[in-house]
Amino acid sequence: MPNISSVSKFLLLAFADSRELQLLHFVLFLGIYLAALLGNGLILTAVACNHHLHTPMYFFLFNLAILDLGSISTTLPKAMANSLWNTRAISYQGCAAQILFSLFLFGAEYCLLTVMAYDRYVAICKPLHYGSLLGSRACAQMAAAAWGSGFLSAVLHTATT
Repeated sequence: MPNISSVSKFLLLAFADSRELQLLHFVLFLGIYLAALLGNGLILTAVACNHHLHTPMYFFLFNLAILDLGSISTTLPKAMANSLWNTRAISYQGCAAQILFSLFLFGAEYCLLTVMAYDRYVAICKPLHYGSLLGSRACAQMAAAAWGSGFLSAVLHTATT
């Protein structure tokens, strides 16, 4: 007879055992989450609405704000729900989804920060070539490569896990 077991859910460690501290954690997480939503939402709105900000640097900043919104929205709502409802369980599929999205968004963010560093390097060290090196097509390709490499890395790591 084979020894077969399957995992249906995981138990998470709670931040605190007392109900008052759990509610305090919920309020703190909610404040952090709302501040992140507000800050990144303002960046997205400013870049999208102001045509003077349609430059490569702000295009990459727009992408970074989207990645930041996604990364904070991956784990924080579940942590807030756990604190509010005094639960500690997460399903196997939910855990796998959180791992996939966390790895994807953080990996894409690191790649995008590298692209943003290259943008600043070209702007400072080769200002006369800036327009030819970083046109709108090149910026879109670099951003797509950052998002794609983050996704590929996340899929590989999640599948391996």
